[in-house]
Amino acid sequence: MQKYSQLTSNIEGKENHPDLQSPAFREKLWISGLRLNLLVRSVNVNCSIDPKENPYPMQKFTVHSLLAALAVVACVTGTAFAQVDTMPAIPRFERLKPNLRADTSKTPATPLTTWNGSFVYNSHTYNYNMVGTGPLTGKATTIPVFIIPVKLSYVTSTGTTVFSPFAKLSNGQTVVQNVMSSPIFKSGVDFKSGGVDLGKTQYIDAYQRGNFWGKVSKAPGYHLLLGSPTVLPVLSLTVPKADGKVATEFGITVGTADVFWFDAQLESYITAHPQIVPNSLPIFITYDSYLTEFGGCCIGGYHSSFGSLTAPQAYAHFTYVDHVGIFSQDVSALSHEVGEWADDPLVVNTNGNPVACGILENGDPEEGFSNYGGFNYTLNGFTYTLQDLVFLPYFGAPKSTSVNNALTFQGNPFNLSICSNGG
Repeated sequence: MQKYSQLTSNIEGKENHPDLQSPAFREKLWISGLRLNLLVRSVNVNCSIDPKENPYPMQKFTVHSLLAALAVVACVTGTAFAQVDTMPAIPRFERLKPNLRADTSKTPATPLTTWNGSFVYNSHTYNYNMVGTGPLTGKATTIPVFIIPVKLSYVTSTGTTVFSPFAKLSNGQTVVQNVMSSPIFKSGVDFKSGGVDLGKTQYIDAYQRGNFWGKVSKAPGYHLLLGSPTVLPVLSLTVPKADGKVATEFGITVGTADVFWFDAQLESYITAHPQIVPNSLPIFITYDSYLTEFGGCCIGGYHSSFGSLTAPQAYAHFTYVDHVGIFSQDVSALSHEVGEWADDPLVVNTNGNPVACGILENGDPEEGFSNYGGFNYTLNGFTYTLQDLVFLPYFGAPKSTSVNNALTFQGNPFNLSICSNGG
């Protein structure tokens, strides 16, 4: 059965201003479905506009008027605007519906460790299932992790272009090594939220401790940790022309691949590697690439589950973009997806933990703000980008649930209110 997507789409650079967030304003950013992703760069300005370069002649007057206005601004400020992307570049993440089957003839596998909770909002009880043990137990849970590098190759008549997570970065490490050295897996950052010390720990553990600080402060032994990752053999994929290409998105060169074609390859890989079991988390890494859906770009990552109904296998994908300020830079997409897996693992409530504004996806409400909701943390000389995540009170749980009664880990920098930006 083919999966369908639960798409979460936000406009790049959305700022905290009521007029900018209104439907009327958002519609003005679109021209018959075309989104012009114009990136500001400090280069010499060419103030001439060639009408022949417009790839959308049916929108000729509107597009040219907009480009002309932007060119005037560029001439005045000394700043030029980059070209239109290959596809409309919209930063977003996905949650794919689990693909599960009944395996009555097989011995049930050990399921992912999870716990159940609930809260009442507007006289309705919302039940949720999350990874680990309950915060009041004061127990630590460590989830085994597998990292699977995914190499994407694109073959054309002029040669082959490869995007590999074994690419060397400016600090001398490969992408895979840099991910493993990040605050997602290393306990080298002393995380604080609103001045409260949540511990020198991993990012998602610090987030979850803050998420349930009303209980964790009474049971400080609680932790949700990721084990030291085991790197499995690379998944090498040659992307069919019908399913992807090398493109320009957000002003940089990237590989693209259809999310449904890509997801089928991940499921096949998991099936072929029996060491990946339901009580673990396999994470697939791509480099400088985005997933697409029905011709739309750009998906920075997703999470889902598949396999047996008795013990579904949760898994996640993210892309590592090696360009500062670009969507999915370094481990920002990983922080988004692991955070959402922790609070909505799709192994018990396989349709997602329901909330008043959809499902309990704690990264989606902030992905469309400045720097895509990311904040910088330096560890071992490298500055990583970790996306802010909303706490349970954002979805309507009592404010006393979280540290400082906050709605997000970073103290609500974008002035959200309960379910104000979806789930």
